[in-house]
Amino acid sequence: MDHLFPVKDTASTKRKIFETAIDLFSRHGYSAVSVRHITKQVGIKESALYNHFKTKDDLLEAIYSVFRTELRQKGLPPVEKLDEILQQMTPEQFLIWGFETFKQSVQDPLAAKIWRILNIEQFRDQRARMIILDDIYKGTIDFLEAAFKILIQKGAIRGHDPRQLAFEYQYPLFSVMTEYLLLKHDVRDTAELEKRIEDHIRYFISGIKKQ
Repeated sequence: MDHLFPVKDTASTKRKIFETAIDLFSRHGYSAVSVRHITKQVGIKESALYNHFKTKDDLLEAIYSVFRTELRQKGLPPVEKLDEILQQMTPEQFLIWGFETFKQSVQDPLAAKIWRILNIEQFRDQRARMIILDDIYKGTIDFLEAAFKILIQKGAIRGHDPRQLAFEYQYPLFSVMTEYLLLKHDVRDTAELEKRIEDHIRYFISGIKKQ
């Protein structure tokens, strides 16, 4: 996430406030963390926080905004590039690449913490729900629908409703994404889970590929 802050700004008070808030919100939830908690951890007066963020909620909005920016830049590529991508991969390689993209997106500790904030806040905060429902769930399904449509047109897989294929393939993975984040949070091994993902992909492809 360094590109969101100029290099000379990496040690700035604003960045320290931002990263401290992400850490505290991800561990305790937004409602359980006060401005005093944040500023005490940063080592500044409470009034100093308001030089950078109008309110605690403004700070949370900035975190959501960063996540959306990261999702656009490091998440799924534009649909317009799908045809080119699918020319270079088999359907199985494409789906494995999709999960690898998710794994890479949460390698940054701050990104992983923001994922946890979204999971914590989704029932309290409509903004978190909209990110999960629109940007993550719907965005991923729309992307996969477009991909399966191209694969059908190319004759790489059998003809099916591409949106239904997207649902059938991706919805088990939405729960796996949460499981992966929980394992990473507890610093537990994810090898078995990743093996199950590979098995899921191969099983799914075996049911739709042309004989």
